[in-house]
Amino acid sequence: MRTVYVNGEFLPETEAKISIFDRSFLFADGVYEVTSVLDGKLIDFTGHMKRLERSLAELKFQFKPDIDQLLEAHRELVKLNEITEGLIYLQVSRGSAGDRDFAINPETPPTIVMFTQSKSLIKSALAERGQKIVTFPDIRWRRSDIKTTQLLYASLLKTDAAAKGKDDAWMVLDGYVTEGSSNNAYIVTKDGTIVTRELSTDILHGITRAAVLKCAEELQLKVEERHFTIEEAQNAAEAFSTSASAFVCPVVEIDDKKIGDGVPGPVAKRLREIYIDANRKMAI
Repeated sequence: MRTVYVNGEFLPETEAKISIFDRSFLFADGVYEVTSVLDGKLIDFTGHMKRLERSLAELKFQFKPDIDQLLEAHRELVKLNEITEGLIYLQVSRGSAGDRDFAINPETPPTIVMFTQSKSLIKSALAERGQKIVTFPDIRWRRSDIKTTQLLYASLLKTDAAAKGKDDAWMVLDGYVTEGSSNNAYIVTKDGTIVTRELSTDILHGITRAAVLKCAEELQLKVEERHFTIEEAQNAAEAFSTSASAFVCPVVEIDDKKIGDGVPGPVAKRLREIYIDANRKMAI
């Protein structure tokens, strides 16, 4: 029985309730963040909160979160649920104005929900063997830079990928890879250059992405932020993805074509090690 957080209260998960008229339920009118927990501490909390503030501003929420209060609540959830390794999900919806209405009432107080998920992050069978990816067209709303709770297409892609015996999906827009279903996508060229799509409204501005690119810079690895095709990815030396829930996770196959030697490559493996070590030291 987990303890969860709802609008300032810590409650048993079976007692947590929000209105059926909450706009997150009716319109997916909400944003979220996922913070990793290692050794009972929070990974890159400040980065996640900055992105939360950006997402809220982009959707014209009147609500401005109290970051110190959210930090205290995150830590309390870790303590109450005895989380050593796992994730904390924070969701902020525009709340309920009392009835269903497309028009937004700026006076509506937000709904703030948080819950934990105990999960092994460092020891990952998927990271050890590498992901098999299948591609799909990217037909999402073109504001993928906002981390909203509207995740239906991503859910459908992950389900379709699993039905095909694959681990995840990468999306393609106008012939170029945008990102994975819940992660940023990368390739490593044969000369060792890391390539990932540049920041825009077409991809999520990943917090893990920023941290991993910083690790790459410290390792003096060349990075290019640009478009790349599936064909280029299939002919690359390596491929991988990054996210808060999987850190750096190698890719060994795309659309049934083996990448490199068909096993996790040295660049992805090294970046995963460096990322975990660096963020463990900076965790709060």
